[in-house]
Amino acid sequence: MSLLVVGSVALDTIDTPLGRAENALGGSAVYVAVAGSYLAAPVRLVGVVGGDFPSEAIELLRSRSIDLEGLEIVRDGKTFRWGGKYHSDLNVRDTLYTDLNVFEHFDPKIPAAYRKSDYVCLGNIDPVLQQKVLQQTDSPKLVVCDTMNFWIDRKYQDLLNTLRLIDVLIVNDEEARGIAREANVLKSARCILDMGPRAVVVKKGEHGALLVTKTMVFTAPGYPLEEVHDPTGAGDAFAGGFTGYLAKTENLSDDGLKRALVYGSVLASFCIEKFSLAGLEGLTESQLSARVKEFQKLSHFDGV
Repeated sequence: MSLLVVGSVALDTIDTPLGRAENALGGSAVYVAVAGSYLAAPVRLVGVVGGDFPSEAIELLRSRSIDLEGLEIVRDGKTFRWGGKYHSDLNVRDTLYTDLNVFEHFDPKIPAAYRKSDYVCLGNIDPVLQQKVLQQTDSPKLVVCDTMNFWIDRKYQDLLNTLRLIDVLIVNDEEARGIAREANVLKSARCILDMGPRAVVVKKGEHGALLVTKTMVFTAPGYPLEEVHDPTGAGDAFAGGFTGYLAKTENLSDDGLKRALVYGSVLASFCIEKFSLAGLEGLTESQLSARVKEFQKLSHFDGV
């Protein structure tokens, strides 16, 4: 089933204790689309870049059979650029610069061929733009949405309006608390359900993720890794794996959502093993399946 992805496309410069990457391909739409492409087809990307966007990045996206009709190229503009430096434990980072460039005036236009997309994943863009995207789509089967503290703090009412239109919200624990205005994460997730979504996923980094619906609560651990090179994009890779699995299987039951959570966690684990998209490039179906099985073993125990 088709997957429409809308969000940022960027060039990132990243410093971590294990190295540095300059002008590396990044952005929420990129990570979601590449991760989702291992499960869903076709994947359709909507974003904007400048004339400085490298042809190698275009080829990388095309190599994953990602449809780029919706990628706007502003020839006389510059691509969104972000720089960040991670602390020693990789859980804290400092933003060194954010140059929005052409992304500052991003106005997503959904090509006619994309409007009947079955599944939609909205990156953490302005909630008004998220609503505009949905106004241009034709009754998708499932809408997954991400957001961030910037929008929670500055466009709270617009965000609440978006929540009424979506099916699944994916946020971290701090963002969940900010939306619900509750201290407890589980209470926050339940509160968000009352705002519109049928499911809430709370990402907890290396500690896994929490899935909450009206009928169940499910938690999955983070996949254990001895070496993490670059956490940038992990949450978006998670969203891509999660939504891609649902698009592939069309199983939107609670059990289907649980399995999607696992696939999201597995794709995120590949992502953080290398810089930028390198951890997601060239994965084979057998590699993905093997890690899913390892994940299952890590989480399994017999009844007591």
